[in-house]
Amino acid sequence: ASASGSLWRTVRSLPDFWRLLELRMASQFGDGLFQAGLAGGLLFNPERAADPLATAGAFAVLFLPYSLLGPFAGALLDRWDRRGVLIVANAARLVAVLGVAALLAFGARDLFVLCGALVVNGFSRFVTSGFSAALPHVVPRDRVVTMNSVAVATGATATFLGANFMLVPRWLVGDGDAAAATVIFLVAIPVAIALTLSVRFRPHVLGPDHTAVHGSAFYAVATGWGYGLRTVATTPSVAATLSGLTAHRMVFGINTLLVLVIVRHTGAAGFGGLGTAVVFVAATGIGSFLANVLTPASVRRWGRYATANVALLCAAFVQLAGATLDLRVMVLCGFFLGLAGQTVKLCADTAMQIDVDDALRGHVFAVQDALFWLAFIVAISAAAAVMPADGQSTALALGGSAIYLAGLAVHARLGRRRAAGPALG
Repeated sequence: ASASGSLWRTVRSLPDFWRLLELRMASQFGDGLFQAGLAGGLLFNPERAADPLATAGAFAVLFLPYSLLGPFAGALLDRWDRRGVLIVANAARLVAVLGVAALLAFGARDLFVLCGALVVNGFSRFVTSGFSAALPHVVPRDRVVTMNSVAVATGATATFLGANFMLVPRWLVGDGDAAAATVIFLVAIPVAIALTLSVRFRPHVLGPDHTAVHGSAFYAVATGWGYGLRTVATTPSVAATLSGLTAHRMVFGINTLLVLVIVRHTGAAGFGGLGTAVVFVAATGIGSFLANVLTPASVRRWGRYATANVALLCAAFVQLAGATLDLRVMVLCGFFLGLAGQTVKLCADTAMQIDVDDALRGHVFAVQDALFWLAFIVAISAAAAVMPADGQSTALALGGSAIYLAGLAVHARLGRRRAAGPALG
């Protein structure tokens, strides 16, 4: 209790960090509500159908284009006032959300809805990268690890609450297109709040202090991939943790598709099936939340390198249990894999916030965001190509364990270069 009180006082003593937390809560509540509402509207809607390939296609349309273009946009986070970027991104997201809601209300085809959702998701990811890049500007350097965990835990909780709140309007108004449109219209409320909160920051308080990319804005955007990738390649601590995070996201993609297809194959395509899928996502989210509590202490005691190694090794063993393909076991595995994966992500975030110069931090966070979704889409697409219609594929689940072990091997090799140097706290 004493430690919690001390942490609370520290957070409240950092006014700009507190404002950033409020903004993050509103923004990510909207993200959770939007993503869950969209999944319910497309994948668990009796008026629409979705087999494994169609499900993978939906995820690809949503995330692949932004994953490829994200690092270019990341250059803007290192060139323009991040406060201004957050304001513009939230305003654009608000307009796009209303557009997607209108498409669902009029029963538009999946392709048009997904294209609109792509725009919303792109601005959402842009905002999230801005939060991470700005955090070192609003907290002391010696508290970056702890405050990053607080920020991520707050965002994860808000996302979780938003996703679960989606069940309320779905239960009240039904499973069809009208219900999906109602949920998406509600997303406009937290997004509008996030826009209002963005304006409260003073200009330039979120950075960047300077830019390492000179020339026109077009040049800065066009070279975003190059600067970000070179920075990752020359920073072993970042390259190591990103390799582990990529492995985790691939396995999460496989498990997500397995759960969705198995649930739909049972005939629960409406509210009941959506509720089962939400339980799986919720279990993963709770595990991620616990990681935000445990990781700072683990890093202080053993360092980032050892903490991430142990997390990946444990994940490989947990994934073996998921090969039973029993939904109850997979939900439990989701909890532990969420714990392990978020531990690795927190180590990656800390590496980028401490070991990367502020002028290039946005580039690197954008590269992380691209890898985050590319790994998910590649894995879910490959799994859909070989998965049977009922989702019963033990080989895919076992393959996930092998992916974790491969990620561990790469992380251990790359991270060892830095582990012999200064402490990775």
